[in-house]
Amino acid sequence: MIFVADLNKTFKLYQTPSDRLKEIVFRRRRHREFRALRNVGFEVAAGETLGIIGQNGAGKSTILKILTGILMPDSGTVNLSGKITGLLELGTGFNAEFSGLDNIFLNGTYLGLSRPEIEKRLDTITAFSELGDFIHEPLRTYSSGMAMRLAFSIAIHADPRTFVVDEALAVGDAYFQQKCMAKIRQFKENGGAIVFVSHDMNAVKVLCDRALLLEKGEILEQGDPEKIVNAYNFLIARHADSENIVRPESREDSGYGNHRVTIDCVGLQDSSGTEIEIAVSGAPAKIPVTFTPHDNVQDLSIGIMIRDKYGQDIFGTNTFYLNKPIPVEKDRPGTVTFNFNEFNLGPGKYTVTAAAHTRDSHIDECFHWIDRSFSFEVVAGSDFYFSGLNRLVPELDYSPGKSG
Repeated sequence: MIFVADLNKTFKLYQTPSDRLKEIVFRRRRHREFRALRNVGFEVAAGETLGIIGQNGAGKSTILKILTGILMPDSGTVNLSGKITGLLELGTGFNAEFSGLDNIFLNGTYLGLSRPEIEKRLDTITAFSELGDFIHEPLRTYSSGMAMRLAFSIAIHADPRTFVVDEALAVGDAYFQQKCMAKIRQFKENGGAIVFVSHDMNAVKVLCDRALLLEKGEILEQGDPEKIVNAYNFLIARHADSENIVRPESREDSGYGNHRVTIDCVGLQDSSGTEIEIAVSGAPAKIPVTFTPHDNVQDLSIGIMIRDKYGQDIFGTNTFYLNKPIPVEKDRPGTVTFNFNEFNLGPGKYTVTAAAHTRDSHIDECFHWIDRSFSFEVVAGSDFYFSGLNRLVPELDYSPGKSG
């Protein structure tokens, strides 16, 4: 569906708009170059979703704009099979003074639909957007979420073979985001290819079959989404820390950090402190994290993140958020135990990621971070049946209706 090879793109950056004219007239260079993409290559097959992640300025949106024809590459190969549509920056292809209805025809024309084709899809587009009477109001009166509803509705109903999605989905409300995700999954099941750019790592891990990590216009890694998300976290920690971040050679151990503090052991215990690998949903449990400071560090925080079998973040916290300062003495081990009176996870398999860092997150200074440091399983208790990831305990009330 999509084949990209050796893609390169460089932008000329000028300090002022007049410098562009001066450069032409006086034939003297007045710009600096910014290389947005460097020899980028990837493929997306039919029925496959590729996630692209990276920090701001890494080149993610540039790739999407090249795929959709908004930008032309300096060099490289881009082969697309069938029509491609997308949801890029909000407002692209819209006129703020036109009504939502008029913008359906305007944007649909940009996407290659004829007027009869747009008219045939009009009721479906307006119904999916759920804008009601606002469909007749000028776009300038819309909120960003309403504009996203309209843009997504038009793009997904333009019969594309490939669909590209940027961060625009993030402005929608939770209900419509779920509706969009369901539509995207349906599109994928029908053989469509998807390129998905997002800072929502859970969405990348759940929605994508593969992912690639961009940094300064280059692909650092590509492969399994969870592995790429972990590499992204490592990249953030490396950039944020002034010292060298150490990552082991072994791919089995995904730990990294500057090792001023190391995580020594992570486990799961029952209420008596016995080590277990299977927990009962709703029963008490403990997650002890043993660590050793190798330096007199300041503002040490120990944290955990529980993830399900798909790599989704289910629950995470740390001693900073819990307002529990940790006294640090060089070379003296310590253990932080996260106690749960009710371990309210649904039945299934989970992993624990453990981290030692400063203050609230590993972005400031990462001492040690170990992905999937411990695996465990949760089985259902005997109190009541439920499905899902969280065990919520409802209390039921019944009130009979009035007769007659």
